[in-house]
Parts: sequence; C-alpha cells; structure tokens
Amino acid sequence: MKKKLGYTLLILSFVPWGMIALLPFLDLSVGQIAAATTALIIAGECFFYLSIVLLGREAWEKVKALVSFKK
Repeated sequence: MKKKLGYTLLILSFVPWGMIALLPFLDLSVGQIAAATTALIIAGECFFYLSIVLLGREAWEKVKALVSFKK
C-alpha cells in the first residue's frame, strides 16, 4: 500500500508543472498567475518529496542516477 501511494504521488508531482503551462491562457491577473504558480510549484515539490519518503532509499538512488551527469 505504501509503495502504491508513493508511485501515485510521484506521478501526481508532475501534474502541477503541466498546470503551470496552462495558466497564461486563463483569464487571470498577473498577481493571480504568480500566486497560482507559486502554489503549484510548492504542491509539486511536496508531492515529489513525500513520494520519495514513502518509496525509500532505493527510489531516491534511482532518481539521483537519472539526473546526475557523469563525465
């Protein structure tokens, strides 16, 4: 159950970033867009870190391997 929730949160962590791309097309003021962008970034990061906590060290090592640049 813990792994399933972790993977779900990992997938959901990418949704806010997609929503940020849609904000300029909505009828919102600049201040509202800035506030929504901030809230979505924070939500995405929280989902990501919570998923890593639930999935454990193994998942963190995989994420690090994907984003590390080897010479």
